[in-house]
Amino acid sequence: MQSAQFQNLSRLASPPAQADSLAAFRSQVSASFVPLRISTERPEPFAARMSSADADSVVFTEVVARPHLVERTPETIASGGSGYYKVSLLLSGSSILVQDGKELIMRPGDLSIYDTSRPYSLLFGEEFRNLIMMFPKDRLELPIPFTEQLTAVSLGQQHSGLAPILTAFLSQFPAQLTALDTRVRTKLAHTSLDLLGTMLSSILDADPVQRDPHQVLLQKIYSYVDQNLSSPTLSPGSIAAAHYISTRHLHALFRQADTTVSTWIRERRLDRCRTDLLDPVLADRAISSIAARWGFTDAAHFSRVFKSAYGVSPSEIRRA
Repeated sequence: MQSAQFQNLSRLASPPAQADSLAAFRSQVSASFVPLRISTERPEPFAARMSSADADSVVFTEVVARPHLVERTPETIASGGSGYYKVSLLLSGSSILVQDGKELIMRPGDLSIYDTSRPYSLLFGEEFRNLIMMFPKDRLELPIPFTEQLTAVSLGQQHSGLAPILTAFLSQFPAQLTALDTRVRTKLAHTSLDLLGTMLSSILDADPVQRDPHQVLLQKIYSYVDQNLSSPTLSPGSIAAAHYISTRHLHALFRQADTTVSTWIRERRLDRCRTDLLDPVLADRAISSIAARWGFTDAAHFSRVFKSAYGVSPSEIRRA
């Protein structure tokens, strides 16, 4: 007989994928997430169900399963799937997350983040229900070295104010997303990323005294860039002057974060444009107007860099 958790999952808006064996579950997990090693030492028959919904490269997956161990090993990393963050919201049961030498015991309501480009393990010692939000790293408006400080850390304990808001918002997925059209799903996915980014940024800013002063300065510069993206005069010179540093120092800070000033500005502007192009509220606004709003004064140049970044033109992504 199936447990109450497995029965409840059948109420999802889209039919969940049933796995009646560990081998079937391995295939489902690797197809839904990234290559992983999954094992169990329990003698009882294995069973699991999964349901997913996606929007604009953000995938929400709910998993209900019996006890097992999930490992992201050097071998599975070599098979692909690096370059993603996974945010886990445990809805019932318990688990132990290990990454980067840190160990986190998770209870229902706990929120954590981990990185698919480095080894990690998740041990579920009892039947559980878990929601995973997976997205490319560059969708977070934070430098990767900053976010890496927060892997295998209880985000709720780090920020008790925003965590309940994000938890309540995410707990509605993927059941609610599947019934919505693409534009609305995309808007909600962007909102999820915005909430997560705001919370992570707030956590990183909480104790600047103990952080590297270069990281503190770089975080301030990122915030300044975001606040001035619409200005066509935004440049390394104006950014450096606003923070009373030389342009050479500014470029050195960005090299430490594995990017450049111009690349960061362009990527942030393009992401804002993509968000607006997918926003149903702005469907009647001209593409050139959206581009100009975020600092692209040359419409032809904007179209070229947009297609180079996303593989489709601004008009194509709006029609998608």
